[in-house]
Amino acid sequence: MLRVLLVEDSARLAERLRELLAQLVDIEVIATVADQQSAVDVVRREAVDVMILDLQLRQGTGFGVLKELGAVRPIVVVFTNYSLPEYRRRAEELGVTHFLNKSRDYEILSDVLLAIQRERSDAH
Repeated sequence: MLRVLLVEDSARLAERLRELLAQLVDIEVIATVADQQSAVDVVRREAVDVMILDLQLRQGTGFGVLKELGAVRPIVVVFTNYSLPEYRRRAEELGVTHFLNKSRDYEILSDVLLAIQRERSDAH
């Protein structure tokens, strides 16, 4: 089971993402939060395998989440409308390997999660 934390400030999009992920086998959304501190709290309190992270949050930012958690964190999939090259570069500097544009890459989010799930299965 892949345990996913959804960090998204748009309630409508968060609901659409939960519906999308509910269709995938062995993927469970354990929480949905809309701000930096809540995201950090969940990761520190729960076993989270993957965090789907928006960069613009109700309070704080996705970059703030990454900085606060440091290297001890789940796999991060940045999912943002702000896919500027400098944001992508900054995310990569902070160790993010999956950087998706919400409007262009929505359809492949599930493929990315399934690939992460396969990689984890192969490693165990």
